[in-house]
Amino acid sequence: MPVIRPMALLAAMLAATGCATAPVPAQAGSGTIDAINHTHWAINRFSVDGRNAVDIIGPYQGGGGACCFAVPKQWRPGMTVRVDWQTGVGYSFDFPGYENREKYLEWKQKIHSQKRQHSKVVPVPNYSGQETCGITVHFLPCDQLKVTTSCLIYGNPNYPIKEPLKLPEPKSCPK
Repeated sequence: MPVIRPMALLAAMLAATGCATAPVPAQAGSGTIDAINHTHWAINRFSVDGRNAVDIIGPYQGGGGACCFAVPKQWRPGMTVRVDWQTGVGYSFDFPGYENREKYLEWKQKIHSQKRQHSKVVPVPNYSGQETCGITVHFLPCDQLKVTTSCLIYGNPNYPIKEPLKLPEPKSCPK
């Protein structure tokens, strides 16, 4: 049985995901595209500046994990990223099964009718003097977003975004 070396395995995994060959600016810090979902909706898919994340993120969960996202070595005022995402129903407790095709198709239509496409340009906070590790998108109620390039994990006392995971949904959202 062949011996698999950890570094060879890592190199193969990076090559398979495209990370090893992704064009990265010469003076950039790069890492993954991750997310924290603070809402009761599922995040069915999302991308940052056209780079897709890999996970569906359930309500009040984290995920993403796509490789690779690079930020310039030096932050500059007015820096932004574009986030595109789709929200949908987070749970399907009323799934009727497949036996009755009519009921199934009604249920499927109800689930699909609740999907929404979103797009927003978000400011990138000043990361001067800090190590950067890709980007983390925080999905907040009312289709609001915050992003960070911090290498700390959500929940760390020094993590820059302090919103609790389960944010209450307001009765109405500002326009």
